[in-house]
Amino acid sequence: MNRLRRLAVAGVIMFAAFVGPAQLSAQLVVFDPNNYAQNVLTAARALQQINNQIVSLQNQAQMLINQAKNLATLPFSSLLQLEQSILRTQQLLAQAQRIAYDIGQIDRAFSTTYAPASSNLSDQALVANAQTRWQNAMAGLQDAMRTHATVVGNLNTNHTQMSALVTSSQGATGALQASQAGNQLLALQAQQLADLTAVISAHGRAQNLESARRAAAQDQGREQLRRFLIPGQGYQPTTVQMFH
Repeated sequence: MNRLRRLAVAGVIMFAAFVGPAQLSAQLVVFDPNNYAQNVLTAARALQQINNQIVSLQNQAQMLINQAKNLATLPFSSLLQLEQSILRTQQLLAQAQRIAYDIGQIDRAFSTTYAPASSNLSDQALVANAQTRWQNAMAGLQDAMRTHATVVGNLNTNHTQMSALVTSSQGATGALQASQAGNQLLALQAQQLADLTAVISAHGRAQNLESARRAAAQDQGREQLRRFLIPGQGYQPTTVQMFH
């Protein structure tokens, strides 16, 4: 470096002696290595800052892309199919024949048709009540079988919806899509529980109607036997004509 400086100084002196002081002051350009090195370092630092800013902008852009993916909604929805399945089950339960799922109707039936057999009732009334109870039991069994058939019919729909939801969950691009797929799977489970509740309710109703019919039939049988054994009011032999 010192040798270069000496050569540079000697060259400047020779050039000054050749062109003269006036031209030297007007045309000579002095090279400062220290200043040049400092300028290069400054430019390098500025370039590094620009690179850092570019990387920061790229990271921010990627973060925005990830946020957009997390906020993207699930393109598949099973809500309509689930609501239709629940609606079919609800309509079927609402169509229950005779003694349905109504507390007031049940209380009235057990105070009349299923009430203990009274001596004040005629034989015709006892027979009519027995027939009504039998019809109620048959209606309960039919409603239970219809409910079973409806729930079994919902299984194909549930299987299709479950497969689509699992596929959507596995292919979710963000947290929102995964969360929505999970919520719809929970809704599917709730619909299946509703179907199970309907089946249990219909089956229990049929069993209860049959049990109530048997209990009422036993009580009525005791009353009819009592009437048959009353002296003077039971069986009275009469003359019948079998052949003309």
